Amino acid sequence: MLEFEAWWLLAIPLFFGLGWFAARHEARLGSRERRGDGGGLPDAYFRGLNFLLNEQSDKAVDAFIDVVRLDPETIDLHFALGNLFRRRGETDRAIRVHLNLVERGDLDASQREHALFELGQDYLKAGLLDRAEDAFNRLEGTRYGASALHHRLEIAQMVRDWPLAIELAERLQRDVGENRAREIAHFRCELAARALAGDSPSRFEVARRELDQATRADPDHPRPRLLRGELAATEGDPAAAVEAWRGVERDSPAWLGLVAPGWLAAFSAIDRRDEGIDALEAVHRAHPSIDAFAALAAARAERDGGASAVAWAERALQAAPSLLGLDKLLAMKAALLGDGDRTEVELAQRLIQVQAQRLSRYVCGHCGFKARQFYWQCPGCNRWDTYPPKRSEELERG
Repeated sequence: MLEFEAWWLLAIPLFFGLGWFAARHEARLGSRERRGDGGGLPDAYFRGLNFLLNEQSDKAVDAFIDVVRLDPETIDLHFALGNLFRRRGETDRAIRVHLNLVERGDLDASQREHALFELGQDYLKAGLLDRAEDAFNRLEGTRYGASALHHRLEIAQMVRDWPLAIELAERLQRDVGENRAREIAHFRCELAARALAGDSPSRFEVARRELDQATRADPDHPRPRLLRGELAATEGDPAAAVEAWRGVERDSPAWLGLVAPGWLAAFSAIDRRDEGIDALEAVHRAHPSIDAFAALAAARAERDGGASAVAWAERALQAAPSLLGLDKLLAMKAALLGDGDRTEVELAQRLIQVQAQRLSRYVCGHCGFKARQFYWQCPGCNRWDTYPPKRSEELERG
């Protein structure tokens, strides 16, 4: 029953095309009768309707294709069939229908542009990105130009061509009036991160230039500041890293947990370890984060000893209960015990580890895609800024 209902939903565009087709033939028939030359609907039309009513969707589509072959003027039925194929995932058939339209010599410019736009979407859904991009490029300056530009931007992100993505996003801002500042900032940050991951002698200069551009594009986004701190730390300038991350602490404190270990390392490197610990603890109290909790526990263990760190962790967990935090607390307690005394603690830790691992994922707020690491762009739906800087347990806890 569910499949039947889904088929009827998908068939709605086809019914529009068929209604138009029937109306045209009725008008044509009336015209022929007035002229005395007869006429009527092809048998394939009625066979298709019969198959459709009997839930034989494949045979229905084949019959309607016969209608299209018998009457090449049924342009709207071509488009209805092609779109129906694409929605059903039959991209090869959709491509054939729309390609046939593009190659026809009797279409006007508007119809050919429509067919080319549909063909580009077919290629995109089929994963033929180079062909899709070519189709959308050919729509430059047409009424489909803006929509094609959106698809070209989508393709550029899929292949991670960030310079092209920047160019296209800036065109959408300039020519269409869309606000693409946040995406442009991300594209710049991607280029900066790529430079930092490389071994080019100019990698720091390139990364700094891209981050400057990212900040100009979106001054309020935390990502350029986070990356600027990582850049400074990589260059061996912990004071500059602290300065960059102080901006995150002030304006976007919930994100500071993503760089908690680096934050504490930078403060230690400039002999301000206590200040770093106190500041991170204040952020953690307002925005609990398992990453900040783990980094603080390790820093306190190094500074104050294991027993003192365990006592702090217990107080922190009472204020913000967390199964992930309990897992780390048990590991800390086990490390303080002798071989003969840690059995019960290790057993308790093993019992909660499976559940703790399940709760340790980052979760996309749009599509629900779960990941072990944090992403600025969701690998599932490709949207930006859909991952909160918290694990699933922290989100469930609210």
